[in-house]
Amino acid sequence: MTVQDIRAFNRFYTNVIGALDYSRRLYAPYTLTESRVLYELAHSPRTDAADLRTELSLDAGYLSRILNRFEQDGLIERTVSRRDPRRRRVTLTPRGRETAALLAERADESVGALLATVPSADRPRLSEAMHTVRTLLSEGRPPRREDVLLREPGPGDLGWIVARNASLYAAEYGFDADYEALVARIVADFAQDHDPHLERVWIAELDGRPVGSVMCVRDEAPATARLRLLLVEPEARGLGIGDRLVSAVVDFAREVGYRDLVLWTNDVLAAARRLYQRHGFVLVAEKPHRSFGKDLNGQDWRLDLTGTGE
Repeated sequence: MTVQDIRAFNRFYTNVIGALDYSRRLYAPYTLTESRVLYELAHSPRTDAADLRTELSLDAGYLSRILNRFEQDGLIERTVSRRDPRRRRVTLTPRGRETAALLAERADESVGALLATVPSADRPRLSEAMHTVRTLLSEGRPPRREDVLLREPGPGDLGWIVARNASLYAAEYGFDADYEALVARIVADFAQDHDPHLERVWIAELDGRPVGSVMCVRDEAPATARLRLLLVEPEARGLGIGDRLVSAVVDFAREVGYRDLVLWTNDVLAAARRLYQRHGFVLVAEKPHRSFGKDLNGQDWRLDLTGTGE
């Protein structure tokens, strides 16, 4: 293979997906780069401009012009970061979320039309070829934080949450099938009946595969959300995925108007407990119990989202 072979493939592929005339392809006033920035914002409720620049490898001036346009179009709001006054937080407005959803829908339709031209029998071969390209071009390079994408769940992802929770907790803590049954009920309840405006699931994706997840659901207590089923695959730990997943839940819960965010865990999950503490959760109760084939110490944690500390 030569450089010219790769360049020829790049010209072919960008033409196939309409990258050079992306706005016309999606019937939208935004370029491919602008649409990608909107996509990133839609999949992370609050994002620092600096994080966007790093994740997308964009020039600071270019990104600033994109964000200025979005602000003029009423798609985003920019505020000073609570954690670091030197940073600017970028948040989609309701109009911005609608625009991002519309672009995503049109992109799905465009790719669906392209996929429809491939015979069903050839699709596994196409999928394997795409995976091979990604794997070979990433070979030897350790994963980076910016390689991780937080996204909404797609087909099969909820089942993945059940399977991976069951497997990991059995391997790392010796939990039995009762834990898998609990996770299955939680996920099934969400899939069957949830309010998308008040409840969400995030999937952390690395190199095209899920490596983490978390849920935010309504609690029985008024104005209270519950964080559930935080998970990060062992090989993906150390990339800040758990921190990003918890941040996504906290920001989302605060944005949609919850006053409190609660969670239940067990003291054997030491790394997760340290993560919750870093985000301001406070231990409010604990009680020993026998569950999942183990003697455990259950803990209830709470985060005040109003900032009053009450």
